[in-house]
Amino acid sequence: MPRRSPLVIGHRGAPGYRPEHSRSSYELAFAMGVDAVEPDVVASKDGVLVLRHENEISGTTDVADRPEFAERRTTKKIDGESLTGWFTEDFTWAELATLRTRERLPKIRRSSASFDDAQPILRLTDLLEMVRRASAEHGREIGVVLEVKHATYFAGIGLDLVPLIERDLRATGWADGALPLIVEAFESTLLHRLRKTGIAASFIYLIEAKGKPFDLVAAHGRAAPKYADEVTPVGLDALVGTVDGISVNKRMLLASDSTLVADAHARGLRVFTWTCRPENAFLSAPYRAGGGKATFGDYESEWGVIARTGVDGVFVDHPDLGVAFFRG
Repeated sequence: MPRRSPLVIGHRGAPGYRPEHSRSSYELAFAMGVDAVEPDVVASKDGVLVLRHENEISGTTDVADRPEFAERRTTKKIDGESLTGWFTEDFTWAELATLRTRERLPKIRRSSASFDDAQPILRLTDLLEMVRRASAEHGREIGVVLEVKHATYFAGIGLDLVPLIERDLRATGWADGALPLIVEAFESTLLHRLRKTGIAASFIYLIEAKGKPFDLVAAHGRAAPKYADEVTPVGLDALVGTVDGISVNKRMLLASDSTLVADAHARGLRVFTWTCRPENAFLSAPYRAGGGKATFGDYESEWGVIARTGVDGVFVDHPDLGVAFFRG
């Protein structure tokens, strides 16, 4: 049954206030009352799962200012897109552990940027232990929504993420269902493989508003289905029994004629959406206010449209605002 109010999920912790995926970002999210937090995982050269939004880390760490790593700067094609920078898979964990986190959007989130260069990168195992402790300390169950990034790319360079994820979940006691675990990815083939490991989790398929899933493009080329095909009635029918739900770009719910949540619920699928942010830079045009990109617009009106769809979970960058609004 759909929840009366959606899960409020701290998107990379509380990145509206602290650099994303940093220890203080997650600790603030716990204190602000989130139901769960969402880490993104990528891999190091030696197979350690680390928390970064992308494997290219020049925008979220101090790596570009570290002369000892200058020669690591390179250009790669990730999921069909050419990127230049520094990549986690070119560093051992010992090397990554020397880096410090930075605010990804310093012009919009200046206060968060004041915490730059103060905290190290976390491993997945670090966060799993943090969440377990926070659940005990705060007296409530806190879950993890684990997003797996670029699985096809990593497999192509000899870093299969599936056994690495299973290893870390089992080693930390998160594979047996003692605390709520959701695994999500834009690549359904990864979700299917992880389900077969017997990990006790819900599996959620991330779906963009446009484009095609890279794993299916790699397998089928031009014949690969579009993300849009996955949310048609026929597409949703095909997902039943293979995943537990979908997580969609909020633009897909803000359309006035959207029946996506109702259609998914009719098939027993849960629906999450991303990302609820209050700044003008991220709001749909009707909800923006004067004052520039960093100014908070009429986010409550936009979030109200999302809430009325009956969505099961929302990703938020400002957990205090999300908890106040969606549980109000």
